[in-house]
Amino acid sequence: MTHNKYYRVLTIAGSDPGGGAGIQADLKTFAAHGCYGMAVITALTAQNTVDITAIHEVPAAFIGKQIDAVLDDIGVDAVKIGMLNNTKAISIIAERLIKRKIKNIVLDTVMISKSGTKLLNSNAVKTLVLKLFPIAEIVTPNIPEASILSGVTIKDINDMENAGMAILVSGTKSVLIKGGHSNGTICADLLCIQGLNGKIEMHRFESKKIDTVNTHGTGCTISSAIAANLAKGFGIKEAVENSKHYISEAIEAGAKYETGKGHGPVHHFYKMWGE
Repeated sequence: MTHNKYYRVLTIAGSDPGGGAGIQADLKTFAAHGCYGMAVITALTAQNTVDITAIHEVPAAFIGKQIDAVLDDIGVDAVKIGMLNNTKAISIIAERLIKRKIKNIVLDTVMISKSGTKLLNSNAVKTLVLKLFPIAEIVTPNIPEASILSGVTIKDINDMENAGMAILVSGTKSVLIKGGHSNGTICADLLCIQGLNGKIEMHRFESKKIDTVNTHGTGCTISSAIAANLAKGFGIKEAVENSKHYISEAIEAGAKYETGKGHGPVHHFYKMWGE
């Protein structure tokens, strides 16, 4: 008897008990894309739509054991990496993924939470760039994160292009700079791809900004959507384009709901249920 196989996607990230971000948002996104989701937890957080009040780090060695448990048995078609707290965790994740020759790695450079909590110190940022950028298919910083990573103060699309080229030098195959923090009524994301013979491809994706406070977990969600699309065999440009459509529609659908007292979540399952 021939058995079907799932598209297998693993998230390595922190837990959000409020369900809007972190592994909870990742698993919802994988499911919404018809993928089998798995999760390695790097940190437990006490958070809701308003604030993060506490973070409990998972020991690096145990993070490694979680990764081994999944890869020894089930395997993966893509990996999304989110919240990482320290250099030891980053190093052990890189070691495991390199040893297994894992492809389709999406790295969401989570540095500061939406509520303003700093999630990654400067030493950890350096280790992140050194050890995870070279094995990533794509990194997905927002504008403040891209400014830190590139050293470029981003004010317009030209600055985004310069920042993208600077980040590519760190070794990643592509970078998506998310424009949600920009001013104006249009959200412009920029995808920079390291092409053949050193040629860099630039692709701009624009969408109308949606007037809503329900944007908690948008970064987690779009990076997870990209991973799901890569697992299903889409190329990087198509994966980003599909994910951009998904997050825009999920934000728009989620704007109709009231969840919590702060930044509510997007509607991950808007295609399946709503209203």
